[in-house]
Amino acid sequence: MGNFPHKRHTQFRKPDGSLYSEQLFSTEGFSNDYSLLYHTYAPTLIVKCDDPIDVNPIIAEEKMLKHRSFEGFNIKPIADFLDSRKAILVNSDCHIVLASPEKSMTDYFYKNADADEMIFVHEGSGIVKTCYGELSFSYGDYIILPRGTIYQIHFNDNKNRLLIVESFHPLKFPKRYMSKQGQLMEHSPYCERDIRGPEKLTTHDEKGDFVIKTKKKGLLYGIHYGTHPFDVIGWDGCCYPFIFSIHDFEPITGRVHQPPPVHQTFETDAFVVCSFVPRLYDYHPLSIPAPYNHSNIDSDELIYYVDGDFMSRKHVTRGMLTLHPGGIPHGPHPGTVEKSIGSKETKELAVMVDTFRPLQLTKAALDIENEGYVMSWAE
Repeated sequence: MGNFPHKRHTQFRKPDGSLYSEQLFSTEGFSNDYSLLYHTYAPTLIVKCDDPIDVNPIIAEEKMLKHRSFEGFNIKPIADFLDSRKAILVNSDCHIVLASPEKSMTDYFYKNADADEMIFVHEGSGIVKTCYGELSFSYGDYIILPRGTIYQIHFNDNKNRLLIVESFHPLKFPKRYMSKQGQLMEHSPYCERDIRGPEKLTTHDEKGDFVIKTKKKGLLYGIHYGTHPFDVIGWDGCCYPFIFSIHDFEPITGRVHQPPPVHQTFETDAFVVCSFVPRLYDYHPLSIPAPYNHSNIDSDELIYYVDGDFMSRKHVTRGMLTLHPGGIPHGPHPGTVEKSIGSKETKELAVMVDTFRPLQLTKAALDIENEGYVMSWAE
């Protein structure tokens, strides 16, 4: 987008004859995907640094082996975007965060220097502003922000519900969906046409005091720059923020019940993200639409319920999270298997995160927990 020189790492001059400032942006050093951005001013002009604030989540239970359930919509709305973010389940690979911000980010910018961010929009709409351009979002969108991306979110109103996954490993498309040249292959449940990149690149040629709240190792630093961070005149490359809608995920079905990997949407080296979307049920004459009991041996399974009717589980509410830890089996609630027989389709919508290392519960999680969930299979 915008303007950039014919050859990388060569002179690119402004109308007044001075040089634009080139920046290589990558989340994996110089050995993987990257983008080259051309700034009006050097992106290094720090004028002041505030004292850091500790934003580490408070761990309430480091170890446990019990099925748990949480009412996500019991997270109270808070005006500020960063203050509204409440880590619920965490480990060394990712933080699962719920947020209900009421106001747009207008007096600061934000950068997560540790983690890629996946923001799932359950309620709300607006625009994410970045130096790459703008990304318009609405209900059902996955907003993918590579670590180090400076952004501002502008909401259309004060009613917003977000599920945020901070990933300390690069967040990617599943390898089995990708060709050797990096194209999403024919069997993938989505393709490049479904990926929405930045639009409306606006170059801010402004000097002043611009604070970028930057998170690093659990501390939030207020770093003030003398020029606007969105001063990019042009860029190209393969490392940039984008949006994929859960509504564009095409479900893979079969004669009998298909396992969760068919729902996979993103992956890292430490966890996977899956999308459960409206789909036809299995079409074998003796099929059982409800999922079979299965053992979680090598992963914790977290499901965030978005909308629709979930035939395998009772008493599901919008925004509910269920955690089924590795080490004990789980499956449909009593009565739901027989009830599912003969059903033709489901309208369910949910996001699943399977982590390969155990998750820890935070104080914020205990505040919204459904007590007694572990006994719900006995009902």
